[in-house]
Amino acid sequence: MEWMALVAALGGGAFGAALGAVPVFILTGLVALVGAASAMAGHPELQQAAFGPVLGPHVSFGGAVAAAAYAGSRSLSSGRDIGSPLMPLGRLDVLAVGALFGAIGYLINWGFVATGAAAWTDSIALTVVVSAIGARLLFGRSGPFGRVQPPHGRRFYPDASANWLPWHQEWRHVLFIGAAVGLVAAFLCHSSGLGPGKEALGFALSTVTLVFLLAGNKIPVTHHVSMTASLAVVHGGGVLTGAVVGIIGGLVGEAASRVFLIHGDTHIDPPAVAIAVVATMLIGLRAAGVVLPPF
Repeated sequence: MEWMALVAALGGGAFGAALGAVPVFILTGLVALVGAASAMAGHPELQQAAFGPVLGPHVSFGGAVAAAAYAGSRSLSSGRDIGSPLMPLGRLDVLAVGALFGAIGYLINWGFVATGAAAWTDSIALTVVVSAIGARLLFGRSGPFGRVQPPHGRRFYPDASANWLPWHQEWRHVLFIGAAVGLVAAFLCHSSGLGPGKEALGFALSTVTLVFLLAGNKIPVTHHVSMTASLAVVHGGGVLTGAVVGIIGGLVGEAASRVFLIHGDTHIDPPAVAIAVVATMLIGLRAAGVVLPPF
């Protein structure tokens, strides 16, 4: 482990909390997008920076999610509000929690890599999930799976009182947007000419679109679709296969929102759950000798 990287993660977590989880995640996507262009020119360093100890989602996004959960526990804001910057709260303890969880996220991911567990999943996505569950256990009151509150007592059928993104919570909408974005991301990954890390191109594009969500537009969240579709291509699948896997990623993300998020009082990220689950599935299939269709 690099101690300076751990120190940098403290700054990355605090920076993420100051900006807010979604804004700093958009910044990660911008750096990843520019990094992909740089990698095409033979310089992959910037692309690696997007997932490193400062802007990596396990550090900056995870730190911001934990800071929001802490702020919610102190009645300073909603523990589930990951779109708002936390700097205006004027509370150094909130930023300090972001710093602490930024370092914790770095350590968790380092542990996955050091033990070899990272070879079986997307360790950054899994770290985001583990960090968020830890933050809920520390600062929330609803438990890791939330509490279904009567009269809104149906976990898998969200209504206006409990939902993630109402405009694409119907399963047919998830299927359609999963197919569309999956096709785009898989095609970009297949044809980009990038080497290692090429799965980040579609992910970066989807992440950058979240700026429109912050502006109040009801757009779908699709970076888990883009990443899972691209991972399918990386694992030998073709564009259509990537689209199918992207649909699976979208469905897992929507299911995760109903298992972990909508009935909880802090944020546990559905896209991170989807990426971790589908990455593990793809690696498991490869380990079992299953070859993905090349079309």
